[in-house]
Amino acid sequence: MSIRIGILGYGNLGRGVECAVKQNPDMELVAVFTRRPPEKVQILTSGAKVCTIAEIEDWKDKIDVLIICGGSATDLPEQTPKYAAMFNVVDSFDTHARIPEHFANVDEAAKASGKIGIISVGWDPGMFSLNRMYANAILPCGKDYTFWGKGVSQGHSDAIRRIAGVKDAKQYTIPVDSALDSVRKGENPELTTRQKHTRECFVVLEEGADAAAVEEAIKTMPNYFADYDTTVHFISQEELIREHSGIPHGGFVIRSGKTGWNEEHNHVIEYSLKLDSNPEFTASVIAAYARAAYRLAAEGQRGCKTVFDIAPAYLSLQSGEELRAHLL
Repeated sequence: MSIRIGILGYGNLGRGVECAVKQNPDMELVAVFTRRPPEKVQILTSGAKVCTIAEIEDWKDKIDVLIICGGSATDLPEQTPKYAAMFNVVDSFDTHARIPEHFANVDEAAKASGKIGIISVGWDPGMFSLNRMYANAILPCGKDYTFWGKGVSQGHSDAIRRIAGVKDAKQYTIPVDSALDSVRKGENPELTTRQKHTRECFVVLEEGADAAAVEEAIKTMPNYFADYDTTVHFISQEELIREHSGIPHGGFVIRSGKTGWNEEHNHVIEYSLKLDSNPEFTASVIAAYARAAYRLAAEGQRGCKTVFDIAPAYLSLQSGEELRAHLL
């Protein structure tokens, strides 16, 4: 029997999840839930229903795992605990500082309903988190480094678009090569925020807007650009669409550590991602953890889990015998 998947939210991530479900033969998409009028949402999967959020409770016994594709700022803190009372759920909550609070809320709801909730699934948090944990366990005497990019930061791009005079914008986060090289050599540098990443902005101005004022507003924006070396390029809407319509991303997790009685030997562990589509890759990770949620629920487990709590075999379509024969 296929794992029956529901998707809540049909933006970039929701569309990515739909594509990921298509690539997993043990899954089927049965419903998409949206805040928009359903007749205005065109999905790719024939046979799947498009429903309003108001109808979601009617699907309690028709969905095995609900994948929640809202935003971390306001959607997921409310939606994930709410729907963990009805479904096994997976989300991509990525506000790192609030993960403990979010975990507690989802755990309470999922334990009360006898469901499984898996939160903060994606690549960071998610795959990068796992690699940081593995590297720390293996090299306890060492130091962690995480670099993001080169890639589009959707949150930072949105922050630019909110500036008066900006019609459209894309922002790229770029690792500083010299910092990356130093870490890879095992030099264990102490790096400031500015020394690790730069930011590059491509901005389309509204007609008559003051380019100098917009550039100043970007470069001095606290929490986004003020702590970074930032370059601003003003381009046409046509060039933005032609050259910057994708959502690539990626990055590196590196741990430099020492072994030996006197810590005389150096080691570097590195994990890297180069992604053509940030939301589609995130969706692919989520789909694997939806399989894990289904299996955990079938075992009678309940409550909230993160990527740290789930054995790798639960993610794979292959059986234990196949994994031992071909991947171990």
